[in-house]
Amino acid sequence: MDVAIDITEFSYLPAQAEALGVPLPPVERVALELGDGRTVSALRFGTEAPRVTLLHGAGLNAHTWDTTSLALRQPLLAIDLAGHGDSSWRADADYTPRTLAVDVAAALDAWTTQPQLIIGQSLGGLTGAALAASRPDLVAELVIVDITPGIDVSAGPAALRAFYEGPTDFATRDELVDKAISLGFGGTRPETERGVFLNTRVRADGRIEWKHHFAHLAAQALAAHDPGSAAAPSVLHVTGWDDLAAVRAPITLVRATRGFVSETDAEELQRRVPQARVVAFDATHNVQETAPTALADLIASLASAGTGI
Repeated sequence: MDVAIDITEFSYLPAQAEALGVPLPPVERVALELGDGRTVSALRFGTEAPRVTLLHGAGLNAHTWDTTSLALRQPLLAIDLAGHGDSSWRADADYTPRTLAVDVAAALDAWTTQPQLIIGQSLGGLTGAALAASRPDLVAELVIVDITPGIDVSAGPAALRAFYEGPTDFATRDELVDKAISLGFGGTRPETERGVFLNTRVRADGRIEWKHHFAHLAAQALAAHDPGSAAAPSVLHVTGWDDLAAVRAPITLVRATRGFVSETDAEELQRRVPQARVVAFDATHNVQETAPTALADLIASLASAGTGI
């Protein structure tokens, strides 16, 4: 395991911990080289063996979980999915859940010693379902946050497509902050500035670009919420329902009342996966950012409920 020495990405954590009134835990970045030469990267909170693993949504990275992780106060991993954060981009640009789950499984094999409580938001939720279906030994319980394979693609995802269409590089980070706020993403301006800083990098020519591959694949980004086909599935292909139906671990859907999953979508999930339970939070799609303490409380309650964690 290689640990990165650049700690500038952790510069926001002390103030976040102080605002929550919690102690600042040890946090480090870890990296694992995969068999094909790519790298999967993650944040590890705490020094004990992780009991919780967090998977972010498309266009985000592990730092989206910072506030939730601090509020939770438990050993955990927050993984950068392939093509996001500090994890390698894929040459084939395949960022569908079953493909992403393979990297997550490798990371858990290397970094954990017990089945995990998997919390996956959006794309991370579908990836968690694919992981639980294919590697049940790694998953004690699954929480999927504001996503189902059948969400209404004319609602929230349309705003997501609008956010990533157009230029992929900018003169300043302020341009990106303004764009995010204008489309209803992020919270306060300082919170949005933090998210943009942690999700971008400065190129050699001084221009700002997104760190994640998703933003550089304009056509794929615009079609990411199209079901696709069996031969060329998208993030929301019906195979997601097959994965959820195959999960034997307990499943909870967190529906954000101001997010992407409608009441009808949640009812469809319960019809197809009767063992799943649904809880609703007053939050936007990025629940981990707009209702972090409520989400942390839910995770803590599941972790203490005798789920083998």
